[in-house]
Amino acid sequence: MVDVIPAPVGVVPDAAGGSVPLPADTALVAGPGTEGVARWLRATVGAATGLALPEDAGRPHRIELDIDPELPPEGYRLALDAHPLRIRGGSAAGVFWGAQTLRQLLGPDAFRRAPVRPGRDWELPAVTVEDAPRFRWRGLMLDVARHFMPKEGVLRYLDLMAAHKLNVFHFHLTDDQGWRVEIKRYPRLTQTGAWRARTKLGHRASPLWDERPHGGYYTQDDIREIVAYAAERHITVVPEIDVPGHSQAAIAAHPELGNTDVVDTAALDVWDTWGISANILAPTDTVLRFYEGVFEEVLELFPSEFVHVGGDECRKEQWTESVTAKTRVADLGLRDEDALQSWFIGHFDAWLTARGRRLIGWDEILEGGLAPGAAVSSWRGYGGGVAAARAGHDVVMCPEQHVYLDHRQAPGEDEPVPIGFVRTLEDVYRFEPVPDGLTEAEAAHVLGTQANVWTEVMEDTGRVDYQVFPRLAAFAEVAWSPLPAPAARDFAGFSRRMTAHYGRLDALGVAYRPPTGPRPWQRRPGVLGRPIEGPPPNR
Repeated sequence: MVDVIPAPVGVVPDAAGGSVPLPADTALVAGPGTEGVARWLRATVGAATGLALPEDAGRPHRIELDIDPELPPEGYRLALDAHPLRIRGGSAAGVFWGAQTLRQLLGPDAFRRAPVRPGRDWELPAVTVEDAPRFRWRGLMLDVARHFMPKEGVLRYLDLMAAHKLNVFHFHLTDDQGWRVEIKRYPRLTQTGAWRARTKLGHRASPLWDERPHGGYYTQDDIREIVAYAAERHITVVPEIDVPGHSQAAIAAHPELGNTDVVDTAALDVWDTWGISANILAPTDTVLRFYEGVFEEVLELFPSEFVHVGGDECRKEQWTESVTAKTRVADLGLRDEDALQSWFIGHFDAWLTARGRRLIGWDEILEGGLAPGAAVSSWRGYGGGVAAARAGHDVVMCPEQHVYLDHRQAPGEDEPVPIGFVRTLEDVYRFEPVPDGLTEAEAAHVLGTQANVWTEVMEDTGRVDYQVFPRLAAFAEVAWSPLPAPAARDFAGFSRRMTAHYGRLDALGVAYRPPTGPRPWQRRPGVLGRPIEGPPPNR
């Protein structure tokens, strides 16, 4: 039985059945271009099993890694019918995903950091696995602005992503409640903007506060380490720097960035509660030059094709009152403040394009028009993604009603700080990223899909684990596997495979939500959430 998650495209058992041993003298032979995968196998599977896996092509028991350009770029063929065992991929990434499958087939103990039974006999099922992903963008967005996750936690989440064959890490680095990336030319962004005096506990309507200061940030060397660590796992890191809304932390550090003719921006602090702040960036040349400086350093740190600029939930009250903003609207011949936001986003789209990068933003950036090369993260349902695809823009589907993992997992009162819609494990498993009604050409603009994790009510990695898992396993299968229509999906079969997968998560130390509900220490009695009643909108 092959309990692999996400489900492979095809599994063919050996005609003779049975298993193939992995004895203590097993070697690991890396073909050209697969050396990084070999290092990963020795560091993880080698550490867990106690196998040294030396490079020795002469040993009869060996695992061979090779690139086969005839396979799809991220596809692989894992042949475990007899020694030598072979992992072939269309690229190094394909070989790596094949190695992840091999690790799963070894059982949960292969996910530990050291052998729990030294000297045990290891074996693999005698099968051949043919596999390739459905989508090129299989993402997880992690918000570290609301609650900071130390670097070690981020590296751990990259490992968890890799274990589920996810390949895009959307790193939400700035917001009203914190600025998390060092910008050397503007040190106050982290000296001031990375710290808030206290934190709202629960939904913003809650009367409770954590009176301890909260914050933290990643140095540029931390970021380089994170990006390199991700690259070794064939994960692309896409940074997000929010403009022009969700910017109070930046304005608190640099008051000149705000609408100074409307608000005493020098009196602003990093925001300590949740919601959508009215304090947004001023539409001035000073602000444009400032953020060009920010993005210059961001581009040096992140080699990704895409750079996310946010663009969502930008309240316009201050622009409506600002003489400076009104003058800008008139000088540019714009119709209103909504068009002014489109101009603001358009400036950075052109700036990034000139430097060989592509802008991506939340679906509000469609309002007022969007340059041809820009892409859209469709979060307010499917509508933005449909509109973007029909207009010729690439799309990442991440509708909040389906794949916001901060939303509660069950309707019960025991769910900690219940937020949003009820999205069960089965609900996520039945999510379909490609909306109905698109032509084949329009559907080709759907780059893939992404699960989003907003951390207002997730104060530590244990709370993040609880919200993310096990639902990320279901999401990973949606993003990777060629599943049938949602109603026809075999959730019972997925649940059976999850029985084995829970053992892997246990070995990895993931504090997931058990199928029976939260454990007593995972609950948050008395902390107010924001439940939304009723089913989510249909696609």
